[in-house]
Amino acid sequence: MNLLNYIQTIVTAVFEDLQYDLKFARVTKSQREGFDFQCNGAMGLGKTLGKPSLDVAEHISGRLRLNQDVSSVVVSGNGFINIIVADSLLESNLHFEVETVAEPKRILVDFGGPNVAKPLHVGHLRSLVIGESLQRILKERGHFVITDIHLGDWGLQMGQLISQLQLDQPELVYFNPTYVGAYPEDAPITLAQLELMYPAAALACKEDPARMDLARQATAELQQGRKGYVALWKKFKELSLDDQMLDIKRLGAHFDHLLGESDVNQLVIYLAEQLTDEHVAELNDGALIIPVAKPDDRKEVPPLILQKSDGAATYGATDLATIVQRQVYNLDEIIYVVDERQAQHFEQVFRAAAICEIPTKLTHVGFGTVNGPDGKPFKTRDGSTVKLKQLLEDAVAQASIKINDPILAEQVGLAAIKFGDLHTNRLSGYNFDLDKFLEFEGKTGPYLQYAGVRIKAILAKLPTVEATHISLTTGYEHDLAVSCLGFAAALEAASEELMPNRIAEYAFGLAQQFSRFYTNCQVLGEAPDILYTRKCLIELTFSVLEKSLYLLGIEIPNQM
Repeated sequence: MNLLNYIQTIVTAVFEDLQYDLKFARVTKSQREGFDFQCNGAMGLGKTLGKPSLDVAEHISGRLRLNQDVSSVVVSGNGFINIIVADSLLESNLHFEVETVAEPKRILVDFGGPNVAKPLHVGHLRSLVIGESLQRILKERGHFVITDIHLGDWGLQMGQLISQLQLDQPELVYFNPTYVGAYPEDAPITLAQLELMYPAAALACKEDPARMDLARQATAELQQGRKGYVALWKKFKELSLDDQMLDIKRLGAHFDHLLGESDVNQLVIYLAEQLTDEHVAELNDGALIIPVAKPDDRKEVPPLILQKSDGAATYGATDLATIVQRQVYNLDEIIYVVDERQAQHFEQVFRAAAICEIPTKLTHVGFGTVNGPDGKPFKTRDGSTVKLKQLLEDAVAQASIKINDPILAEQVGLAAIKFGDLHTNRLSGYNFDLDKFLEFEGKTGPYLQYAGVRIKAILAKLPTVEATHISLTTGYEHDLAVSCLGFAAALEAASEELMPNRIAEYAFGLAQQFSRFYTNCQVLGEAPDILYTRKCLIELTFSVLEKSLYLLGIEIPNQM
C-alpha cells in the first residue's frame, strides 16, 4: 500500500470535516525521530483563521486520534502535528505490491544521444543511467514505455568527416561521382582512425573558412542523397555504433529503437516545404526559420532554424521532424533526457511543435554536469573529455583491488558509478569521486549491494516457520514496517517528478532502517509468532530493496 497517501486521506478527511482549507492538509514523512508522518499546515491555517496555531493543531489532532489507524498524535513547536501509525494497520499490510497508475500513458523516453564518429564520454553517462532508470520507473508504475537513442548521424560532423577523408584519400571510389559499381564491404578506415579523424577535421574547419565550406557542401550533398557519400556514411555509422553499444550494454541500458537523425531525412525535406506553404516557416537571410518568440518572454528566444542558407538541415529540423515521425506511436508524452545546457534548444523545438499543433506532451528532463575534484566539468589530465569506456574500466579495476572476483568487481564497480550519479538531484552537477563511490560504508552503491547480500544470507539461515499472525512488538519492527511501506510513495514521487534520486534516497534509508532493526531484534531462537513476524519483515525488506535497486539499474550479487 501507499502508506503516505493513506495517511494523507485520513488527514484530508479531518480537514474537510472541520471545513479547513485543504491546501494546509499536506502530509509528509516525519523529520522527527519516533514519529512516522507530520502535517505542518496548522501554522499557516492559524494565520488564515486568525487563531493560535497551537489551538488549531490541537483541534485537528483531537479528530485524528479518533481514527483507529492512528496510534498517536503529538503536537510540538508552534503547531507541528506528529503522527504515529497504528501497528494493526502495518500488520495487515506487510506484503509487497506495486501500485500502478489508474490511467497508463504511452511514453517515449529519448536518451543516450551519441554521435557517429565520437566515442561515448563522461557526458553520456548521466543520460544513459538516468534514462534507463526513468524507463524502469515509468514501466513499474504501469505506463507503456518506448525507448529510442536518437543517434546523431546526419549533421555537420558527417560532412567534416567525408571532406577530410576526401582530402586524405581522394582516390577512393566513394568520391568518384561517375562510379556505378558496388562499394567495398570493408570500411576504408578503422574505428581508431575514425575517432582521430573527427577532432582533426573539426579543428581544421574551425580554423579555416574554406575548409568549413567543403564540410558544409559535403553535408548538403550527403543529405541530398549522393550515393558515394551515403555509402561512406553507412560505414562510419556501423563502425561507431557497434563500439558504442558495447559501453551501452555494459551499463545495462536498453533501447527499443536505435534510430537517428538520418531516419527523418526525407521527412525534413517534406516538412520544410509544408511549413513554408502554410506560412509557419519563413526565409530570413537565406535561412528557413520558425519564429517562436512570445510577447511575454522575459529573455530572447531565438527562432528555430530549419534549414541553413546553404540548404543543410539543422538539429532543430531533425528534432521537429522526429516528433512528427513519432506520432505513429500514438504517444501521450515524449521525454528527452538531455544535458540541462540544451534547455533553450528544446524550448525552441517544443514551441515550434506547438505552433505545428502537435498534441504530444514534450518534456525535457535536464541534468547537470559530471565534475572533477575542482568542481569543473570532468576532464583528463591533458584537458580532453574522459571516455566512458575508460571511466567504466577504471571503476571495475579499482573495485578489483578490493574484490578478487572479476564478475563481482564488475557488478560493484558499475553499481558505484550508477548510484554515485543517481542519488544526486539530476538538476545538480556532482563531483566524480571514484574512491568515495566505491566505499562499502555510507551512501554508496556497494553499501546497498552489501545490504542486499546480507539480508539474503540472513534469510537463507532462517528455518521454515509455520504461519501465525503478524504482531509487531518493538519500535524497531514498527519503523522497518513503515519504511518498507514507504516504497509506493517513493516510486510515485520518482515517476511524477522524473527524479530517480527519490528511489536512491529511499533505498539508502531502508537499508539503514534494516540495520537498526537487525542490530536490536533477535530472530533465531525467538518464539514462533515473533520469529514469523520478523521473518516476514526481513523477506519484505529484501523484496523492496531488490526492486528499488533494479529501478536504479543495480544488481544485488550472490555474495560479497
